Amino acid sequence: MPKDMRRGPRRGPMMPGEKAKDFKGTMRTLLHSLKPYKITIFFVLIFAIGSTIFSIIGPKISGKITTEIFNGLMLKISGIGGINFKKIGSILTILLCLYIASMLFSFIQGFLMNGVSNRISYHFRKELIEKIGRMPMKYFDSKTHGEVLSRVTNDVDTLSQSLSQSMTQLITSFTMLIGVFIMMISISPLMTVAAILILPISLGGIGFIVKKSQKYFMQQQEYLGHINGTIEEVYGGYEIVKAFNGEEKAIQEFNQSNDTLYHTAWKSQFLSGMMHPIMAFVGNLGYVMVSILGGYLTIKNRIEVGDILSFTQYVRNFNQPITQLAQIMNMLQATAAAAERVFEFLNEEEEVPDTTNPVSINHIEGNITFDHVSFGYHEDQVVIKDFNAEIHKGEKIAIVGPTGAGKSTMIKLLMRFYDVNHGSIQIDGHDIKEFKRSDLRSLFGMVLQDTWLFSGTIEDNIKYGKLDATLEEVKDACRAASVHHFIKTLPDGYQMVLNEEADNISGGQKQLLTIARVILANPKILILDEATSSVDTRTELLIQDAMDQLMKGRTSFIIAHRLSTIKNADLILVMNEGDIIETGNHEELLKKNGFYAKLYYSQFEEVE
Repeated sequence: MPKDMRRGPRRGPMMPGEKAKDFKGTMRTLLHSLKPYKITIFFVLIFAIGSTIFSIIGPKISGKITTEIFNGLMLKISGIGGINFKKIGSILTILLCLYIASMLFSFIQGFLMNGVSNRISYHFRKELIEKIGRMPMKYFDSKTHGEVLSRVTNDVDTLSQSLSQSMTQLITSFTMLIGVFIMMISISPLMTVAAILILPISLGGIGFIVKKSQKYFMQQQEYLGHINGTIEEVYGGYEIVKAFNGEEKAIQEFNQSNDTLYHTAWKSQFLSGMMHPIMAFVGNLGYVMVSILGGYLTIKNRIEVGDILSFTQYVRNFNQPITQLAQIMNMLQATAAAAERVFEFLNEEEEVPDTTNPVSINHIEGNITFDHVSFGYHEDQVVIKDFNAEIHKGEKIAIVGPTGAGKSTMIKLLMRFYDVNHGSIQIDGHDIKEFKRSDLRSLFGMVLQDTWLFSGTIEDNIKYGKLDATLEEVKDACRAASVHHFIKTLPDGYQMVLNEEADNISGGQKQLLTIARVILANPKILILDEATSSVDTRTELLIQDAMDQLMKGRTSFIIAHRLSTIKNADLILVMNEGDIIETGNHEELLKKNGFYAKLYYSQFEEVE
């Protein structure tokens, strides 16, 4: 299982995030991509700051209520007055209005920021999908599916969520920190100094725990990946495990990984769990100091009684944004790492642009010329050397050779998945570079050894070759592919839904459906990649008949392993170790008594 597709536990607030290689450069690029939303983000900042300021003022006003009640009680005890409930009511009204305003501002900024983050997510996913369509095949040949999928799913999700949270949290935390500090100073500079002296102890404790727990969190992620990989391997090859009595070995491997995961998870969770009680203990020490000092200053008439309550709330609010800022820095690292991978993908080299004056494919017949073609995936490793061939409309061209000889390379060159290094490939006298890639590829129909069917109805799968086809056209294609009778026996016929792996029908039936798809598409040129290699003899005959029907009047390229199936080919290209070493028809190549003859007779002997 690709490492980047394994899902583990979500990182906790203090769990170390993945770091970007160029944090500053990536964040600059990310901020540049936010320019279209700058007005909305400006209002997000205004409402976030406003919400925080309103909530900061609240504790000091609530302290006035305590002071008013205390003074009223003192007057009542002295017999010269009482509690002024009218004034308390006025203060409560002001306080309620402040908190309602804070709530509304917070709601508006959250609504706006969610809109921005979702639009950014939509924008990046759209750009990534469009980018995939412009990427050369060599990129996907060098990357796992998981690596590419991770850009579109995991990285964009991380980017969207962390932007939505970190941007507003950064502003509110910073505003809260500055605002609370100012309010604490306004109440008592001496009490503020006392409260801040506790801060290094709290930060020191957090730093110690983070340092100790970091390696265990990383091990926890690693071994969770091992467990996920083990489970996928076992269930993916469950029949093989059962057939070779491998259950005990699989359980043993799982238990080893599970045991390590248990111990690392226990240590990481225990250490991170210590953070709250340690911070609570240090915070309580701070409250004790503030209460004692506040009582002393009240006696000296330097502050009011309600100021002690207000200050205690501010101390609590002062510690909170510091913890949040530490979390945000971790979150920003994850944001930068995800954004960096997205930008790296978007900056990858693209296919050479299509010609501005493409040749029309309306009257293409299917004559193909290979003119001194040379190609190598790497400059120092030439796969095809100075190959020449003239192929006429309707001819069958077989490409044979041992596994890894380079047969698929010819197909990739024909469809411009790769461009030739030297020479040219021409269709009806036009270099294939003169066509739009989409037009060029629409000339080809492919039946591959590995069938591809998507989750959906049988009709939808066949119409993939011609989306505007009618049901009757689909049925005609299926009759030509000898699969119509089978489809009629299914519970829902053409409306039967194939599951994700299409394993609710046999391999031979899948292959017949893909042939029907190509028949419906009605291409000028066919590519057949050993479509009968993994089916039984009866199904092979059906598939062979369907392919014979498909090849009538079409230029066809057949990649073959069973040489008995290509005896009637007009031209056979024999490949070995990346070179085309022999060309000719079946009889000519047997007379040469060369590499092809040895391959053919060795297969004949195996059959005997």
